[in-house]
Amino acid sequence: MSRLKPHLCYLWYVLRHKWCVLLECWYLGIRWRGIIHDWSKFMPCEWFPHVQHFYGPEPIRRDETGYYKPTGVSEEFDRAWLHHIHSSPHHWQHWHLVQDESEDKILSMPVNCILEMVADWRGAGRAQGTPDTLAWYRKHRQKMQLHPDSRVWVEFLLQVPYRERLA
Repeated sequence: MSRLKPHLCYLWYVLRHKWCVLLECWYLGIRWRGIIHDWSKFMPCEWFPHVQHFYGPEPIRRDETGYYKPTGVSEEFDRAWLHHIHSSPHHWQHWHLVQDESEDKILSMPVNCILEMVADWRGAGRAQGTPDTLAWYRKHRQKMQLHPDSRVWVEFLLQVPYRERLA
């Protein structure tokens, strides 16, 4: 049972997260996105590194906002994360285009992806017991490379005060 326990713990977390995101997606009118949200996490290339990372012998701990620092993680986890963001257009990193010869491009996200991204943030906060999405966004917004149009949508959905948007 001890080798199975980390997998069951991760399954419970993923299902709880998916349920919370589904509720948020339902509320935002993107029901299908809520149903298919994070299906790639069930693929072996993501599943096993995530189990090891979060429920292995030395799991990575999140801070009070639900964020964890990706430094010091295994290459397997980095590959799993890269697979996840490339499979999941609701992550802002999916829309960051690294250029060979010039500055990187930040592409505008489709509205349904922005809605799912915000639903994901809200659902993750609820699943982890830290439901203050606006506080989480305020803490991490400077790191997020969002297209200006996408940022307007995000901040509207999160109800960021107008004066704060200008800062």
